[in-house]
Amino acid sequence: MEIGSRYLGNGHSAFTVWAPHLKQVAVHLVEPEDQLIPLQKDDQGYWQGTAAAEPGALYYYQLDGDDRPDPASCWQPQGVHGPSAVVDHQNFTWSDQAWQGIPLSDYVIYELHVGTFTPAGTFDAIIERIPDLLELGVNAIELMPVAQFPGSRNWGYDGVYLYGVQDSYGGVEGLKRLVNACHQQGMAVVLDVVYNHFGPEGNYIGCYGPYFTEKYKTPWGSAINYDDAYSYGVRNFIIQNALYWFREFHIDALRLDASDNIFDHSGKHLLQELAEATAAFSEQQGRKFYLTAESDLNDARWIRPAHLGGFGLDAQWNDDFHHAIHAAVTGETFGYYLDFGQLDHLAKAYTHNFVYTWDFSQHRQKYHGSDPSAYSPRQFVVFCQNHDQVGNRLLGDRLTHLVSFDSLKLAAASVMLSPSIPLIFMGEEYAEDARFQYFVSHTDPDLVEAVRKGRKQEFAAFHAEGEAPDPQSEETFQQCKLRWDTRHEGHHRQLWLFYQTLIRMRREIPALSHADRQQLEVAVLPAEQVLKLRRWYHDSQVLCLLNFNTAAVSLTLTLPPGTWKKLLDSAEAQWGGSGSDLPDVVPTERQAPVVEQSLTMAPRSVVVYGSV
Repeated sequence: MEIGSRYLGNGHSAFTVWAPHLKQVAVHLVEPEDQLIPLQKDDQGYWQGTAAAEPGALYYYQLDGDDRPDPASCWQPQGVHGPSAVVDHQNFTWSDQAWQGIPLSDYVIYELHVGTFTPAGTFDAIIERIPDLLELGVNAIELMPVAQFPGSRNWGYDGVYLYGVQDSYGGVEGLKRLVNACHQQGMAVVLDVVYNHFGPEGNYIGCYGPYFTEKYKTPWGSAINYDDAYSYGVRNFIIQNALYWFREFHIDALRLDASDNIFDHSGKHLLQELAEATAAFSEQQGRKFYLTAESDLNDARWIRPAHLGGFGLDAQWNDDFHHAIHAAVTGETFGYYLDFGQLDHLAKAYTHNFVYTWDFSQHRQKYHGSDPSAYSPRQFVVFCQNHDQVGNRLLGDRLTHLVSFDSLKLAAASVMLSPSIPLIFMGEEYAEDARFQYFVSHTDPDLVEAVRKGRKQEFAAFHAEGEAPDPQSEETFQQCKLRWDTRHEGHHRQLWLFYQTLIRMRREIPALSHADRQQLEVAVLPAEQVLKLRRWYHDSQVLCLLNFNTAAVSLTLTLPPGTWKKLLDSAEAQWGGSGSDLPDVVPTERQAPVVEQSLTMAPRSVVVYGSV
């Protein structure tokens, strides 16, 4: 059942809303002419009807006498408390008919926040930067949530109209222009969606029906009702929303935020139903649409096929990989980093993706995780930075502010040389100096104060000292905007070129472009604090040495026979390094089964050799 308003043409629109317990529901048109049109209720609680309403017409639903915006509103031109507007989705002229998408396994993802990625903070402004991202090697952008939220400044996770497109970003037409331009230039688009809670301000959805349950609690309050009485209408609302982004906006993939807070103990979990609906839509459209999920559970069930008892999602974010890298380069041991800090953790992140696969977690004080190694590494998204891991620090510190330039290169290589799907957080690729902090623009003073208090409590859990920037302040938001032009300057340019080279190697070298756990060997040299990563595919082999030591190290390696040519060395001057003593070519005796080779690596450096 499609819901919301739908323009039919000839000046008329259809309206459908789910409100199973209400006695009367009407469409209240408020502009251009005030009218009240009663709707008819079916046996499942859906109210339907048509009215003379052109695109742009403003309306509420009148619920037993009270006016409320449409919970499936596509456009809120006057904000979260104002009337909804009719949208004609057929009016846009698409020119991406030849677009067949990119396999998810080939994605190099660039996560960005629309409001801070450009000075204008709009969808249209992003279009101008697509060529730069393509030059870097990125082929998929991931937009932080764009569902309508209060005011003009927000991370997007306070959205209250899941079908709406944030008006200050450019609304429905702006998002379509962005996706169209991306597809024309060969770029996929991933959209972050939030199906675990609704934001607090402008949240009128509870007026319509039992959208919430007290059976479970989330960090944001009552859980969405996915398995209690009347959950059928709630599930339909969410599944139709996912299909809406695919169908009306040509979005290629959805990232499901905090999916571990989607609570459902029914016979078919919402995520499984969502995966089935997406697969059916993909078959209908003749191209694949994808679902990836964020989860804190380290549970292989998220990607396990439904016939094996899983949800059948295409991929999931891998926080363990991030934590292993972050702890290794920063030395931080507070909060959840208590469980990390050894190179053995990073080695396991390469071989298993999850570090905790039903192992005891000191931070959690329990056994945690499951073993996903039966599944492809390309079903995991890995990163050394993202919006959460940066923005949820007291001052929004990027790695740029925490570690040396050599460590930035080491972290980048750790991600790009992995067999999983890499994600870059906007600005990371050129050592962006602007911090990324939490910001909102609520209009309710009590809510603003509650947000400030909540942030302080969250930082206390990390033992962070000092005052966090005021999330309500316009200045906090402005300070987060990228200093994009610096990517052409000094060490910023060197790091950008380093990322570009890593991405190109990842695409062009068969041993790196193919992902198979059976063609991957990882070893830790504990005394030297070096991680050795060897990957191969047919005749292609690469040997990657990642030195996490803050001092130069000498090591003796046992190499397979053949000639090994240096492909990348972060210690070289062209990458802003202090110089390298590593040979350009390491010849070995082809007749010998193995050959020992002595090498000296610079501090915090990475070198990649390829067999020729």
